[in-house]
Amino acid sequence: MANSAAWNTSTTVLFALPYKQEGQLINSVLMPTWTVIILFGLLANLVNIIIFMKSGIKDSVTTLLCSLAVSDLSFLTLIVPFVTSSIIIRFAPNWVWPFDRNIMFFLFYWPALTLYDFSCYISVATGVTRCACVAMPLQFKSVFTKARTVKLVIALFIVAVLLRVPVLTLFDIALRQNPLSNNTEPYLVYSNLETRVKINDLLNRQTLPYINFIIMIACVIILTIKLHEATRIRRSHAAHSHTENPTWHPKDLKQPDAQRMSAKDIQVVQSVVLVCSIFVISQLPFSLFSTVRLIEPEFNDKGYYHYMFTACTAFSYTCYFLNASVNIFVYYRYNSKYRAALLSVLKRKAACDQLSNMK
Repeated sequence: MANSAAWNTSTTVLFALPYKQEGQLINSVLMPTWTVIILFGLLANLVNIIIFMKSGIKDSVTTLLCSLAVSDLSFLTLIVPFVTSSIIIRFAPNWVWPFDRNIMFFLFYWPALTLYDFSCYISVATGVTRCACVAMPLQFKSVFTKARTVKLVIALFIVAVLLRVPVLTLFDIALRQNPLSNNTEPYLVYSNLETRVKINDLLNRQTLPYINFIIMIACVIILTIKLHEATRIRRSHAAHSHTENPTWHPKDLKQPDAQRMSAKDIQVVQSVVLVCSIFVISQLPFSLFSTVRLIEPEFNDKGYYHYMFTACTAFSYTCYFLNASVNIFVYYRYNSKYRAALLSVLKRKAACDQLSNMK
C-alpha cells in the first residue's frame, strides 16, 4: 500500500513511534530521485518504442520487447500523480490543497500498478521465449509466431486487469459540501479497504511474484544446461581436431555457424540472467514486506511501525521505477539489431543538426 499521510486520517501520535529518524531519512533521500528516474524512464521507453518500430516488429521477441516498452511507458505516466502528491506531502506538509488530495494520490495508483504487473508478465514471457529459442531452436519459429505472441500479450493484459479487480474497483468519487468555502467539492470514497488490500497482497504481491521467480530461475537453469552441453561438444570436437592436426588453431574451426550460435547463446544467457536479476530485485521488497504486513497488523501506514513501513515502501517504489526505466541498457548491450538501429538514428540526428547549423 502507498506510504502517505494522505491516507491516514487518524489522530495517531506519530512522533512516539519507533524508527522515526531512519524512516524520515530514507524517504528524504529516495523520494527526490523518483522524479529523475521517471523522467529518464519516460524518455528511454519512448526511444525503445521508436527503435523497435523503425527496426520492424517481425518476430515474437521483438513483439514482446516493444509491448514491454509500451507497458513501462504507460506505468510511469500513470504513476506521476502519485509521485507528485507524495513529494508534496513529504516536503510541503502544510500546503493547502485546492481539492481532496486523495484523488491525486490514489485515483491512478492501482491502474499504474496493474500496468506494472503487465510488464512483469511480459518479462517472464520474454524469458521463457528466449529459453525456448535455445532449448528448441528447430521448432521455435513455428511455435512462437508473431500472431500467437500478440494473442499472448493481449491475454496477459486481461489477466493483469482481472487479478487487480479488487483494488481497481476500490475507489469512487463523490461530492461534499466544504464548510469553509461553502462550495461543493469532489472527494475520494472507498469501501472494504482492509479486506481488498489483503486479497491484493496475498495474490499480487506474494503468490504470483514467487511463481514468476520460479519460472525465471527455471529458464536460467535450462539455458545453462543447454550451453554447457554445447560447450562440451565443441571442446571435444576441438580436441579431436587438434590431435589429428597439431598445427590446428581455434580460428581454423570450420564450423562458423555453430561458433556464431554459441556466441549468440551466451548473450542470451547473460541477457536472461540480467533480466531475471532486475525482475527479482524490483519485485522482492514489495513481496517481502507484504508478507510481513499480513503477519504483523501494526506494520502499515497507520500502525505502530508506521515509519518502518513508509521507508520500505519508498525503497520498493524506487525499485519499481528503476525496473521500468533501465531496459534500454539491457537492449543496447545484448540486442545487436537494437544497438545498430539506435546508433543509426543518433548518427542521422547528428548529421541533421550539423546540416542545420551550417545553414
